[in-house]
Amino acid sequence: MTEAQVLSDTTITIKVLGGLQFDTPRLILKPNTRVTLILDNHDDMAHNFVLTKPSSRLKVVEEAAKLAERGAKMNYVPTSPLVIASTKIVEPGNMETISFVLDKAGQYPYVCTYPGHGYVMFGVIYVGQSYIPPFEKDTNIPESQRAGTGNEHAHHGHGMPSSPHPYPIEFPMLYRTFMPEASPAAIAVGLTPTESYCWDAGKCYLRYIWTGGFVDNAEQWKGNGSKLTKVEGEIYWKEQQFPFTIGINKTQPKVDFKGYKLVKRVPTFEYTLDGIKVSETLTWNETAQSLTRTFVIGERSSTMNFTLPKNDAITYQLKGVTLKNGAIAVPKTIKSFSVIIKRK
Repeated sequence: MTEAQVLSDTTITIKVLGGLQFDTPRLILKPNTRVTLILDNHDDMAHNFVLTKPSSRLKVVEEAAKLAERGAKMNYVPTSPLVIASTKIVEPGNMETISFVLDKAGQYPYVCTYPGHGYVMFGVIYVGQSYIPPFEKDTNIPESQRAGTGNEHAHHGHGMPSSPHPYPIEFPMLYRTFMPEASPAAIAVGLTPTESYCWDAGKCYLRYIWTGGFVDNAEQWKGNGSKLTKVEGEIYWKEQQFPFTIGINKTQPKVDFKGYKLVKRVPTFEYTLDGIKVSETLTWNETAQSLTRTFVIGERSSTMNFTLPKNDAITYQLKGVTLKNGAIAVPKTIKSFSVIIKRK
């Protein structure tokens, strides 16, 4: 089933199929129709169903990603006025039922907000719409289903594709997931298909960088979040401690994560150190084969210090600051600086 027209109060079942997809990617309703919706999970991964206000799907997905370690307890559903209705997390082979009424005309997205699913697993409910685009041209449903390829693995028994991701991914790519050697609020970022890093939102610093691939989180998707995502490739740079200290006495600051912003899919992480605003952006230079960390620091009354881990396989290049005895002094007049990390 790809589409359902519902004209009166009714019960409808939406099945979850393999490949991160709902079997019904769009519904057509009259206003004030009471829907009893059953989410029937036929996949081998856990999923949920979150109905949002018009034009709010991506905002809700991003809010869910920021729940970090609280996510599992909240069924990965943020406390947000943009959420109209939602199920609990539905484990493989189980079902969950919810009811809702949409009394105003509009286009209401629905989505699975389980970590890593929200950008590809979604659908839409049209309520009281005079025009509905042809199925194959409807950008409110996933491209794979518009093209008629969405159920390939579910119906033809081909199993999962060779990639650890059951859908095409576009780089840069970001996952809020459980990573090795990081807090539960880890963020895996693939800048290219081969160059990636782990940034720890719980601790507010870069944990490690690797080359050779991105991540395989199939095992984590299948469970309840207790499995660690696998790093694909070789870790070549690793931080052993929080890099910033404050003042002459080099005291450890209190850190507070404020979130991140995406610009052309590249995240800029924002946090405070003893109340001082800091933002950090990591970019990959394909020509130079190097990774650049750019910091922007807010007003402050004292010098900040930044240390670099010793690594004989790495060369560092600095912009805006200088290195002395393995540490960088960042005077209060310096608003930004960059560290370029390159493998020898």
